[in-house]
Amino acid sequence: MTPAHTRAILNRVKIIIEKHPEGYVGYPAGIQGVVVGQGKTFEEALRDTQSALRFHIETFGRDSLEAESPALDAFVAEAVV
Repeated sequence: MTPAHTRAILNRVKIIIEKHPEGYVGYPAGIQGVVVGQGKTFEEALRDTQSALRFHIETFGRDSLEAESPALDAFVAEAVV
């Protein structure tokens, strides 16, 4: 993957926000690396995740977050296991 292609992917990132009893947790979809945010509200978790992504890129560079495959969309499904 070329640096320009990676840069284009990282400019627009799909972020998954999960609601838990203690609050919200967010993480980027389709990106390798551990970047997680949290907050008491959906908006706080989203902002915290965006901040964590920016910090990670500034500290380790864009190449540290290689896109596995651009996430076009995210879905939630429930299954019985």
